[in-house]
Order: sequence, then structure tokens, then C-alpha cells
Amino acid sequence: MAEAADFQGTPPSAARRWLRRSGALLAAVPVLAGLLQAPAAGQARADVPAAASETATAARAPGTGSRSVDVSVDALTPSAPQKGDTITVTGSVTNRSSRTVTEGSVGLRLGAALGGRSAIDNVAQRKGYVPGLEGTPVDDKFTEKISSLAPGNRQSFRISVPADDLDLGQDGVYQLGVALTGQTAAQPYPQVLGIQHTFLPWQPGKAASRTKTTFMWPLISATHLTAETDSSERQTPVFEDDELAKEIAPGGRLQQMVSLGSRLDVTWVIDPDLLASVDAMTENYLVRGENGETSPGEQQGPAKQWLNELEKAVQGKNVVALPFADPDLASLAHTGKRVSGSLSHLKDATEVAADTVETVLHVKASTDFAWPVEGAIDPAVVDVATSAGARNVIARADSLQDTSGLPYTPSAPRPIGGGTTAVVADARLSTGFRGDMTRANNSTLAVQQFLAQSLMITLQAPERQRSVVVAPQRTPTAGQAQSMAQAIRLLQDGRWTEPQDLTAAAKSSPDPGAVTSVPSGRAYPASLRRQELPLSAFESIRNTQGRLDGFQAILSNASRVQAPFGRAIDREMSTSWRGRPQEAERFRGGVSGYLNTLTQSVSLIDKSEAKLSGRSATIPVTVQNNLLQDVDHLVLRLTSTKATRLKVGGSQYDEQPVRVSGGHAQSVKFTTTAEANGPVEVIAQLYTQDGQPYGSEVRFNVNVTEVTPTVMLVIAGGVLLLVLAGFRMYTQRKRAARRAGDVPPEGPGDGSDAAQGPGPGTDTPGQPSDPEPDTAAEDEDASTPGERVDR
Repeated sequence: MAEAADFQGTPPSAARRWLRRSGALLAAVPVLAGLLQAPAAGQARADVPAAASETATAARAPGTGSRSVDVSVDALTPSAPQKGDTITVTGSVTNRSSRTVTEGSVGLRLGAALGGRSAIDNVAQRKGYVPGLEGTPVDDKFTEKISSLAPGNRQSFRISVPADDLDLGQDGVYQLGVALTGQTAAQPYPQVLGIQHTFLPWQPGKAASRTKTTFMWPLISATHLTAETDSSERQTPVFEDDELAKEIAPGGRLQQMVSLGSRLDVTWVIDPDLLASVDAMTENYLVRGENGETSPGEQQGPAKQWLNELEKAVQGKNVVALPFADPDLASLAHTGKRVSGSLSHLKDATEVAADTVETVLHVKASTDFAWPVEGAIDPAVVDVATSAGARNVIARADSLQDTSGLPYTPSAPRPIGGGTTAVVADARLSTGFRGDMTRANNSTLAVQQFLAQSLMITLQAPERQRSVVVAPQRTPTAGQAQSMAQAIRLLQDGRWTEPQDLTAAAKSSPDPGAVTSVPSGRAYPASLRRQELPLSAFESIRNTQGRLDGFQAILSNASRVQAPFGRAIDREMSTSWRGRPQEAERFRGGVSGYLNTLTQSVSLIDKSEAKLSGRSATIPVTVQNNLLQDVDHLVLRLTSTKATRLKVGGSQYDEQPVRVSGGHAQSVKFTTTAEANGPVEVIAQLYTQDGQPYGSEVRFNVNVTEVTPTVMLVIAGGVLLLVLAGFRMYTQRKRAARRAGDVPPEGPGDGSDAAQGPGPGTDTPGQPSDPEPDTAAEDEDASTPGERVDR
């Protein structure tokens, strides 16, 4: 690709080139002589060209040929020497073969200036010794003798050589080999038994036009904070684990990132979710253990210290805020947009990002950048990345490959249409610090290769100043961060680069000849597609959001659930779930399960069978609210499944508004009318004000035992007969008394009983005393078997 365009530097003088080539050929003579004199099993035949023979030897497995000894370069100082410096190489050699190495020595081999970026790649990838490609040995006085090295043994070395003695001429990147030469009993002649390739960037003075270099310094972590809080008024947050505390503790990954970055000229790229999570740790918080139980977190001190150090480090620096929780843009583009509402979460996550950074760090952050995973883009990814307002998409050169044939690495910004700029990070520089950087050899080689590639970019077109962006892995380890910091510090001397922030890089002038067409969807890496969130993840997110919307509608203080659940849904789409599908599914299930717990805290209390023994009565239905806050905007509907037998509110169903205080229950009474005897199933269901069912319905039976008009007529007739019988008996007693002369004749005002009204407790004909009404307690527990319902 054009990003790897070779630099054809000025060739060395003919005499110098002849000396180097002659030295290389002479150095190969003992090896070739040994091959002719004592050919061993598996060696190349004498009629095979020497270069081909040694290439085959170099390709052998470790422990054989020129890979018999493992050469480790643990330090090379200075990494980019200048005139008058003394170059020191320290490391070790380890015998990986089954034979003892004797009469050995460790020395340096210096090659000619390399011709371009792909030449650096070729040297870095070469394993073993290849004659003609390894340069000439440096003077023997700059070697270290190793008399004997038994199988499996290791021995350290230290070689120092003045830079002036290397006769480095033009500015450039020189191949430097550290080789062990020795012999074994099976091959008793001097030969290269192990070699390590590295690079020596040579730029004694400042370049005429220095490359502007932007290094993105990412502060991103995996998801740790759940949607769950405790039941207190303070809403103490719950963390899934205590891993974040380890990362911000002294010596932890994130603590190292802040400490190292504070001394570097970098652009801070921050996930606001990380800030929100650490900020939550500065006060009381809970940590869920392996058994599911929670215990108080104890890292408030380190959390406060980390935030304080970060706040100081970012002052006056370029800060870019990713959308909250760093959502997986490619997953959204390829799968999520097929599920309604998914893109709205990206917009919400972008809007809350700047506020979170400013609240926690007191600096203004740019939200104008989108960073797809690994910088891989296609039209769908670009569309989604810019849908929330970003105008700059951070791509990588191995995705947006430049095929224009430019003889140099073009500047980072590429206008790709629609007012969008692809900020193309250099692929080699961005991927140079992966792997295990805790090994000194790996770190040293990575730093030297990074410096070599950086210098080569400047040397490709020294008259043309360009802007280069480095976008490393999202979550560097502590070792990787230390190696990156070392490389950045070495560039800050300003010999061939000068620092530039990401915002300025995006606004710099693009190369007119650079490719600006976005690759098609078919070109998107299959390995990255396999790690994307599945369709079921976005469907789960949609379902959770729907239930959350309904729950928020009934709350008197919806912000208590809106913020924690809204951010938890953002975390469900995080890029950090790539490669962890089971953990992602478990997190989504936890969010959904906790929301279920809260929504079920507002529910109807189950009722048993009720008895209705009259034409009309009231039926109470109880709503329980176990939340800390009041609920409102609910409607309770009571429906009769047989309106011909029992009516509710004069029809098949009736509705009443519901408001219940936090931690209380409220009974709602419905008037019913009996039309006929028999059992009737009644359904109670809560609804939101927009007509959506809320929670589970409650079904119970009402047994109607109404008294019919015929029975009432019989009862009335019986009462009438009793009254008439009583009246007859009364008149007969009066007549009998009058005949006996016991009672004087009746007359007006004579005070006789006939003139008096009935006394207390007596019945008056035609006017029976009112019976005491049959009532039931309105708030009677609905679960009491055979409860009587108020009429």
C-alpha cells in the first residue's frame, strides 16, 4: 500500500558500497569453507548457492542453524544516537540447541541505510542469519567473548561502540544486527549461531521539515458498574467486580497511563464511563462477590487520587471524549441499525459525554471524533459514526488503503464526502506496541522500530511537511504503555518530528493525491465481524428500553432510574465486549433482571374468591408500592368477564386513577351491580396513561348470591300476615277486658294504650323497624378466603 511507500535515499559512495559488500562476502568464506569441508546431515549441498542455503538455514526451527542461540537485546542507548554519542547494547544469549557453543563472541553488524518503510518491515520479520543481507561486522574490539555456552544456559553481554566509529554518513535508518558467532562439536568452524535484528535511526541534526505527529493516549476500560443500586435513599452503586480498583491502584494499568501521560505531549482520548465509574468509587459503593453477595468497597482513597492526578494531567491538553461507554460503532452499523431505536442510544451517549468529562475533570472535551474498532471503516460504519454529530472518523491506513501510488506516506486527514473527514492513523506506528512488552527485548525492538518508521516517514519527502496520527490499541497494558511512553519521549527532542494535537491534525491540509474513497462493506475484515454484537443483543436492549420507558412514566422522580439505567444500556453496546460474548450476555441479563425487580415492586395484591350477596356492592383492589418514591399516572381497570351476570361501574369494566406513596399500599374501590346469580371471573390490571399494560394482571372470582323479587314478595306476605295476626290478637284482648269490666271505655284523651304510640322495641304495623345494614370493612385483606364485599 502507498502508506508503506519506499524511500529511495541517496546511495552511499561506490567505494563504501564495495567495502561493505566485500566485507559481507569475506565474512561468509569461513562458513562456506566449513560447509564444503564437513557437510553435516541436513546441510545444503555444495552446489546450492550460498544465499539460498543460508536462507533455508535461517528458516529452520529455533534451536538449529543460525537460530541455535537466542539473542535478546534488552537495551540500546541512545535509541537515536547523534555525533559524539557512545552506543551501548546490552542483552543476553541463551543456548537453545542441544550442543555446547564454544569460542563464541557477541558483536554488532551494521548494514547500509534502508531504502524505505517496507525494507524496515522485511528486516523486522527476518529470522536467522542470511549472508549478504546482514551488513558488515563492526570492529572485533567491540565484541564480547563467550568461551562456552552449554545447552539451556544464558549469559549476559554489554557492547559499547562510539557512534563516530560506525562511520555513519547520510541521515537514514540503518540495519543493526547483534550476532553470536561460535562453533559446536558437530560444526567445528566459526559461524553465526544466533542473530537479532534491530534498527539505528540516524538524524544528527534537525530535519528541514519535521513531521507533525499526533499520539492518541486512550483512557478506556471494560464495563464494571452495573445498573443496580442498594435500597437506600443514597442509591449506593454496585460494581460487578473489583477489577477497576486494581487498575487505578498504584502500579495498575490506568494509574500508569495517567502517570506516564502527564509527562507527554499527547491527545487524551477518554471514555466518560471510566470517569463516571471511578467518580462513583470516591464515595460509598458496593462490590458483588463470587457468591452474588455485595460488600462495601474500600478504594475511595485511590479513586480520589487517580482523578486528582488525571485532572492535573489534562489541563491545557487536547481532550477527546468518546460517546459514553465507547459504543461499538461497527456492531451498530452492521447489525444494530436493523433494530428500531438502537441509533438513538448513540446520540444519547454522545450528548452525555462532554458533560461527564467537564463535571469530573473540569475541562471541555471535544465530541467531534468517532473511533471505530481497529480503525476499520466501510460506508455503513461511517454513516453510523457520524449520525450522532461527529465529523471526524478515526480510521487506520490498513483499512483506508492509499492506492494512488504516492511515493510517501500522505497526511492523516482525508475528506470522504458529506463534510466528514477520515483521520487516517498510520498502521505501522499504531500497531507497533502490541504483544508482551514486559520483556525487555520486545520493548526495545518495538521502540527502535517505531523510531525507524517515524524517521523514514520524514525522509520519504523531506521537503513536504505532513501530519501523522498514531492510534494505538484501546486498552494498553502497563508494559505497553511504558514502551509507548519511551518512544514518545524520544520523539519529543524534535529532530524529525514535532507534536500536534488530534484536533489540529484533523484540520490540517490533506494531500490532494491521497485516496479518499471509503472501502466497500465486503472489504471489512471478517475477523472483526465475528466479534460484533449479535442481533439478539440489540433486541434485548430494545426490550429493556421499552420496559424502562413504561416504568419511568409512573414515577414521581424518574431521574432516580433514568440515569443509572440509561447509562447501563449504553454499556450494553460497549466495544469492550468484543471477544467476551458470554460476559456481555450476562451483563444484559443483569440489567434486564434488575429492571424487572423494580417494576414488580409496584403490583396488585392477589385476591381470593369474593362473595356478593346483594344487587350492588363495592369490590376493593389493593395496589402495593415497595419503591422509595411515589408512583402516579397509573390507571387500574377492573373487568367483568360476564357482564350479563355482574357489571362493574355500570358496564363491563371500570377504570380509576392510582397514586400510591412510596412503601405503602392503596385500596381502590369499584362499584358492582349483580344481574344474576353465579360465579363471575373478574380481571384487575394496571395500565400506564398511554394505555400500555403495567405488570401482571390479577384474576379472582366473585360469587353472586342475589335475593330474587319472588322471594322478597313471599317475605313481605309473611310479614303482613304476622302484623294482621298481631292486630287481631290485640283487639280480642281489648274486647275481653271490656266485657269483664277491667278496662274503662275508650275515649279521646283518656291516656289509654290505644292512643299511645308503640313503645321502645315494639313493632308498628306496617312500619317495621329498619334493619341494621350489613357492611364489610372496605380495607379488608383481599386475600381472606370467602371475604364479604361492601355493598
